[in-house]
Amino acid sequence: MLFFFTSAVGESSEPVVEEVTWSINGTKVYATISRPSSGKPCPAVVFVAGSGPTDRDWNSPILPGTNGSAKLLARELSLEGFVTLRYDKRASGPHASENFTYLFGKISLQSHLEELAGAVDLLVSLPYVDPERVFVLTSSEGAVHALNYQTQAETIKFAGLILTGAPGRTIAQVAHTQIETALAPLPNSEDLMTLYNKTIEDFLAEKPVKIDPSLPQDVQMLLQSLTAPANLPFSRELWTVDIKGWLQKVEAPVLIIIGKKDIQTDWQLDGEALEHAAENRDNVVILYPENANHILKYEEKPREKLGPADIMAYNAPDRVLDPEALSAIKSWLGDHSKK
Repeated sequence: MLFFFTSAVGESSEPVVEEVTWSINGTKVYATISRPSSGKPCPAVVFVAGSGPTDRDWNSPILPGTNGSAKLLARELSLEGFVTLRYDKRASGPHASENFTYLFGKISLQSHLEELAGAVDLLVSLPYVDPERVFVLTSSEGAVHALNYQTQAETIKFAGLILTGAPGRTIAQVAHTQIETALAPLPNSEDLMTLYNKTIEDFLAEKPVKIDPSLPQDVQMLLQSLTAPANLPFSRELWTVDIKGWLQKVEAPVLIIIGKKDIQTDWQLDGEALEHAAENRDNVVILYPENANHILKYEEKPREKLGPADIMAYNAPDRVLDPEALSAIKSWLGDHSKK
């Protein structure tokens, strides 16, 4: 595997930023490294983004704004002495179209694993990275790919895993809760949920799917994305994954963070499931920051007043990382990266 470094910027008081790429089966992965300027071997953190078109900075073309949490976290951790690497999944970011022909209908858990493995291989090849202290920090669906990697890797395993917004149930179950909550205010919510459930049942059974036009537009768009030929069979594969079994196989330290203001992953439903999976395992710590949302931004609104519209403000210019979540990540990494 060949790695290419295309630029570097930064001063001694600021992290050095480098753009890098690597190839996988005729496709290319684009990434950003942010690191201390000392050049001495440091612990490293690879970031894994969430679902769909979410890019390396944890921005998404379906959400306004470019104030992505991953970019903010990377800078914070670089200032703490960590090398960070965040990458665009090959089907996301500004270069997605370059990989589209190859990836059409070929995206899978395995293809995501290959992308993450390439990121790890690049990091451990760098003279300023300590290969025995490589960690992973994930958002939402990223937990699936990090745990899949950790349970399959034969050589370089992560020294520790930080899983934020992690689903404790299958993605299908998490989505069911989200849709049910969104439809609840509608007078015909029960009928709409019946239509939705039947559509998902057919989808998972690999039967022909008919999307009822009476469903709300955003629900139709979700179902269309799941059944699009470009996303199959990965969407079926992903929706049935249950990470709890993988979590129970991991021996490295794990920090799970689900904010109490997260309206995508449920800190009670998913948290309880993960707590049960982690019973009698002293390597797993689960935290629920009071004011953190799904992407670890500080949310001042009460939980009961949050709704889908608030997701659209995730990356507004004035949004900042939740101090409690950020402090927990820094403290945990500091403790577990000591030599």
